[in-house]
Amino acid sequence: MTTAGRHQGATSVAVRPTTALAGRLRVPGDKSISHRALIVGALADSPSSISGLSDGDDVARTAAALAACGASLRTLPGSPGTGPRWQMDGSADMLVAPAHELDMGNSGTGIRLLAGVVAGFPWSVRFTGDVSLRSRPMDRVADPLRRMGAQVDGRGPRCLPPLQVRGGQLSGIAYTVPVASAQVKSAVLLAALRAGSPSVVHEPIATRPHTEVLLLQAGADVEMVERAGGRDIHLRPGPLHGLTLAVPGDPSQAAFWVVAACVVPGSSVVVESVHAGPGRRGFIDVLRRMGADIEERPSSEAEPGIASDTVDLTVRAASLLACTVTADQAPGIIDEVPILAVAAALAEGTTVFEGVGELRLKESDRMNAVADLVTAFGATAEIRTDDLAVHGVDRLRPTRVDARGDHRVAMAAAVAALACPEGAGATVVDGWDAVVTSYPGFATDLARLGATMEPVGWPPADLPDQPGAPGTGPRGTR
Repeated sequence: MTTAGRHQGATSVAVRPTTALAGRLRVPGDKSISHRALIVGALADSPSSISGLSDGDDVARTAAALAACGASLRTLPGSPGTGPRWQMDGSADMLVAPAHELDMGNSGTGIRLLAGVVAGFPWSVRFTGDVSLRSRPMDRVADPLRRMGAQVDGRGPRCLPPLQVRGGQLSGIAYTVPVASAQVKSAVLLAALRAGSPSVVHEPIATRPHTEVLLLQAGADVEMVERAGGRDIHLRPGPLHGLTLAVPGDPSQAAFWVVAACVVPGSSVVVESVHAGPGRRGFIDVLRRMGADIEERPSSEAEPGIASDTVDLTVRAASLLACTVTADQAPGIIDEVPILAVAAALAEGTTVFEGVGELRLKESDRMNAVADLVTAFGATAEIRTDDLAVHGVDRLRPTRVDARGDHRVAMAAAVAALACPEGAGATVVDGWDAVVTSYPGFATDLARLGATMEPVGWPPADLPDQPGAPGTGPRGTR
């Protein structure tokens, strides 16, 4: 069995501290862009050619849902070292109502964006998902889609899945997104493609522009108007043409290795071909403010369009200092908070993440999950309404962590385990199987950098029953 295969289905894994991380790697394709590229390709009136798609289960769910609607995704020969290239054939005029409910697994992005897509068709479609997804509110998407003329029904006042969407005969809308959410904005824009009149989405705080940029590349009549702190997106209904796109590396996945290289003494890691476009480089800026040693160079594989802001990141170990991430910066780092909290746990002082209450509505209640994570490793954390404060310590201690079905919590725990003092013993991460939703090859890349992870029962022989108090020696010593 391959290294990746041994860990993909593992419920618990043991991760041991390492002396240093060294090497080069490439993370999976950007998950957010992958979802949108498949959707745009399915709606386009000519074939799309896409390489670098995320290999996680979330994106596979979106591909399967589009296939159920009549789109076709097939593999083409890829260039050496770049993996397969995919051809997506669809066309809005040829899509059909799916014959069964669409199971989106754990994919909040998939269910919200596809709700916008099917709202534009005279179909009745039922969406479901796993236990975690069925607990995530869909009211923010349901509200604008209902205003446009779709019927959207879910459970309770927050419109929890299973979600029933009955679409067709939509009207354009002028809509102000009540919270910073690229998913809500995208659902409205995708529905607006088939509305009977133009639409405009007002963003008080600008979020990732992936949807509007891909729509622009596909020939949509869309205009983005930047204004103080926010953005207006104007869209006129119309057809799309196919894309040729190389999906760059996912910055949210790259962040795990960037932080790992920062906090494991002696490390030097290169993460290749990372997307660092608008709304996606926030974690780099935060870590640099904390004193991280990050060298950034344009990638030789950068392409026009959404992949133009692609960089190679060289990261070396450094001592970190606490900082404050303000509420207006929070939307740009919301997915990276779990791993940034690990960096904060080893930084001198108290790091405060302001305005991150949105973490409560992720795959888990990430606000509490992240606070419990850093506390388990020996740091301390406080939740202050929608703010998260992490008080750094000199060194972490091995522990046992429940990932709570959340892929980002699981991977953040693995990185924290690497940074524990050498010889202190293994950390066990329960619920590791959640990682398959976004980064099934994480264990393989961990090994590529010289660290180890093993599927285990509980407890491993060298894990203390009662971890000792955090070390009090000089910061950064092992």
